[in-house]
Amino acid sequence: MKIAIFTNNYLPNPYGVSGSVESFRKEFEKLGYEVYIFAPRWKGYRDNNPKVFRYPAIETNIKIKFPIAIPHSSKISKILDKLDLDVVHSQHPNLLGSAAMRWAKKKNIPLIFTWHTLYDKYAHFLPFIPEKFAAWLAIRNARNYANKCDAVIVPTPSVGEIVKKWGVTNKNIIAIPTGVEEKQFATPDRESVREKYNINSDEILLFVMTRLTEEKNMEFLVDAVLDILKKNNNAKFMICGDGNIKENLIRKVAEAGLADKVIFIGIVSDSEKKNYYAAGDIFVYASKSETQGMVLTEAMYSQLPIVAVRAIGVCDVVEDGKTGFLVSEDKKEFANAAQKLIDDENMRKNFGEEAGRMARENYTAKVCAKRMLEVYTEAILTFNARKAQ
Repeated sequence: MKIAIFTNNYLPNPYGVSGSVESFRKEFEKLGYEVYIFAPRWKGYRDNNPKVFRYPAIETNIKIKFPIAIPHSSKISKILDKLDLDVVHSQHPNLLGSAAMRWAKKKNIPLIFTWHTLYDKYAHFLPFIPEKFAAWLAIRNARNYANKCDAVIVPTPSVGEIVKKWGVTNKNIIAIPTGVEEKQFATPDRESVREKYNINSDEILLFVMTRLTEEKNMEFLVDAVLDILKKNNNAKFMICGDGNIKENLIRKVAEAGLADKVIFIGIVSDSEKKNYYAAGDIFVYASKSETQGMVLTEAMYSQLPIVAVRAIGVCDVVEDGKTGFLVSEDKKEFANAAQKLIDDENMRKNFGEEAGRMARENYTAKVCAKRMLEVYTEAILTFNARKAQ
């Protein structure tokens, strides 16, 4: 099988969609399938993979660095003309999503679409456009796109229900999360990170890895954790990630007089990620914009108990009272849940072990890739049967 993946978001961007694309690509190739990636050009970045092709792009840095693809290229068209593809998988409904649809039609092959994003939660990224209008426009565009595809992938069942309410009538809506790459998380070194940042063996490390932007609800999370740190001399907080509100968060921590207990790391490389998760004792998370939250499944795989705000996507992954605690967006409730885990070592251990078991059964890259390939195969068979009629 030859698979073309079109994505507006790809390496070296370390977040979300690019991580999902890479995870599936690696697993597909391990199983002997050919995968071609079509993504925007990223100035100064060179791909090692010869099957990655870059569309021209406009460089932007609105809140985060994000090149905007121009979905037309005579050079790319010549490449695509020569490829004997079996299926096209689009990661977005616009820009390179439009190119994906165009080429699926031209090749007369199925088009699969992954609905990654709760678009109403990301409308603030569009400058000069009122958020409500931007959200309506984005949802309408994605809905219309999804209804023209042969299958729609959603990361969790609850997202499937949301897109149906938004008007997606496609009969083939399938929930497949992005899996954890087990090789990437093999043999983590907990002590290397704790020693580097002077975290004592008897200190409890609260930990988060996320983008530091408004939709991740980091202002709330930092406020809640600062209250926890004030009550626990043996607790510290490590934040991995970067984004446009980082300076605000640093200032908030300094004003609380807790700069010595909060460690801002910045973006962590894929090769080092496992060590940072392993260094933590409790994963804390407040985002309400997740369709899955890949960091949650990575934390679970790393056997971290989780305290998270109860939200779409998060509820599909975290089992309240088994792998962590789900709470309302209330600082006191969040702090109380975290305090239970701080005070009870056995609970931390039991929740973490259950989280690890669930991640290995349901959220590995291998398991998820096989499920995706089943969708491709079914879509190809159905599409070919229709053509033969």
